[in-house]
Amino acid sequence: MKTLFKNGVIITANETHDWYENGYMVIEDQNIIDIGEKTPLSEDHYDDVIDLQGNWVMPGWVNTHGHAAMSILRGYADDLPLQEWLEQKMWPLEGQFTSETVRWGTGLAIVEMLKSGTTCFVDMYDHMDTVAEMVESAGIRGVLTRGMIGLGSEQERTAKLEEASSFAKRWHHQANGRITTMMSPHAPYTCPPDFISRIVDKATELDLPIHIHMSETEKEVEQNVQDYGKRPVAHLEDIGVFERPTLVAHAVHLEKEEIETLSRYDVKISHNPASNLKLGSGVARAQTLLDKGLKLSMGTDSAASNNNLDMFQEARLAALIHKGVQRDPTAIPAHTALQMGTKWGAEAVFNDSIGSLESGMEADFIVINAQQAHLQPAHEPVSHIVYAAGGHDVKDVYVQGNRVVKDGQCVYLDEEKIISEANRVFALLEKK
Repeated sequence: MKTLFKNGVIITANETHDWYENGYMVIEDQNIIDIGEKTPLSEDHYDDVIDLQGNWVMPGWVNTHGHAAMSILRGYADDLPLQEWLEQKMWPLEGQFTSETVRWGTGLAIVEMLKSGTTCFVDMYDHMDTVAEMVESAGIRGVLTRGMIGLGSEQERTAKLEEASSFAKRWHHQANGRITTMMSPHAPYTCPPDFISRIVDKATELDLPIHIHMSETEKEVEQNVQDYGKRPVAHLEDIGVFERPTLVAHAVHLEKEEIETLSRYDVKISHNPASNLKLGSGVARAQTLLDKGLKLSMGTDSAASNNNLDMFQEARLAALIHKGVQRDPTAIPAHTALQMGTKWGAEAVFNDSIGSLESGMEADFIVINAQQAHLQPAHEPVSHIVYAAGGHDVKDVYVQGNRVVKDGQCVYLDEEKIISEANRVFALLEKK
């Protein structure tokens, strides 16, 4: 089936920052086969014609770090330092999570992400078969990984690695290719070196990337030096992590030599500005990383540390905070923030078929209702997307050319049931 989308402002998010004021796009068999200014052929050449009515089209957001099921814990235990928040509040409740808790927490997150324009997300968590099932049914794209904390016994570590490996093999490239997998040691401070080394070996065997938290807080870095005599980047380099394609989350506390190491290995970085600010972790050196050739992506982290999953807000924050910190209004311009959430996000999850709107790419895109006062005058759509728009402005969402959000409502998910069940399973948790 060949579908023409016409009369839209189309923002490609490609390297040359192209956008078409009176644009069209043609979709066939989940791919973009033509895109440009004005429709070149008669509408009789298409099976379906959709009039965008002047609304804006852009690639779907790619959220490169999160823990979807933790949306169940949104608003619980706010305003605490990371370690206290994790060890005294999050982990005791997460220890009570069942597959049912994860199902409805993930469902809640996916509804929020889809309706705010995210078409692909990274999830590091537990009960991952349940997460994959939700991704499959929702029509969204997921990069999924069983996160592994290695603080338990050797037997527990072995069981986690076996579970993560079997999940990765079972779900990689499933759901018509919408699901891919990675291997994920939680962090250097929660995983002994030999355990991380075993995970690297398994990732090599399965030919999968690695995803890991790294250098999120000063305390974490100091502990790494105390425990292993080196900072996290050198530590992970010595273990061989960066020999695999690697996506690290946070990377807030880095020294010059560490940035050079990450650049040399082309390590991908998920910048999580809202979560890092809320937990008091600090502000990553985003502009320095970009200047060294590292293409940053963006992640929300969980709704328990953010407290929303709206990538428009993440892009706006990423574009603003570094201007203020560096006292430089040219830092992270709007087009850079847009690419961080789209094209560079796709690169961060090692997917070269999404992230920009170009002929040959898969048709993952969103339609923004541009006929609103806060998006006018409509002469600079990229600026408005980053500095003025929000997830509530998303009208329609397409993944692989399939509409998964129509007029602001999820097509394949029962939103009312998911919200009800999420509240029910939260009430079942024993809280201190």
